[in-house]
Amino acid sequence: MELLNYASIGFLIVFLGTLFLLGEMLVKAKGLFAVLGIAFMSLFFSFHIDSASSIWIIVLYAAGAGLIILDGKIISDGTVALLGALLMSLGLAVPTPTLTYGILVVFGFLLGLVASALFLKVFPRRNLWSKLTLKERMSGDLGFNSLNEKYKGLEGKEGKTITPFRPIGTVIIDGHHYSATSGNEWLEEGIQVEVVSVDGTRILIKKRTN
Repeated sequence: MELLNYASIGFLIVFLGTLFLLGEMLVKAKGLFAVLGIAFMSLFFSFHIDSASSIWIIVLYAAGAGLIILDGKIISDGTVALLGALLMSLGLAVPTPTLTYGILVVFGFLLGLVASALFLKVFPRRNLWSKLTLKERMSGDLGFNSLNEKYKGLEGKEGKTITPFRPIGTVIIDGHHYSATSGNEWLEEGIQVEVVSVDGTRILIKKRTN
């Protein structure tokens, strides 16, 4: 395919190959994306690699793809996947005839990586990087629970309004400022108050009676 002498065609082939290969890793496409991706990449490598001594370039590219899969299924922190993407970029750029061609090919690879995420909007996703998603969700839940416990501990405490309440304002409790509500009661600034109840991060206060 002599058209692959043109850098723009190389860019297009690598973009499509990466799009479908990474798409196969991200979504359940019944192997169709894998077939298309392998076909495009085979076309690219078969044109640019003309001797058995250069087979290491394909090995480099395949190793990078393997690292991405390893990261997605086992490690799930993105660092190994980043190394894999770097190896794949090198595997694509090294056999190209010119610097411009190599830069365009790497750009096509990166663009394909980003564009493959669009398949997630259409096809059912695979469980790659599910551990990372679970870890983020658990961290978020932990942070939310910690915040709830902090606010829950305010019940029964006393403080002072530092803004008028109409009926929402700001109160200072134990040296910390909180947004609160006085319910149906309007309060002026500088009033001693007590925390009646806490619902999530909603603080209900009332004027303290001596």
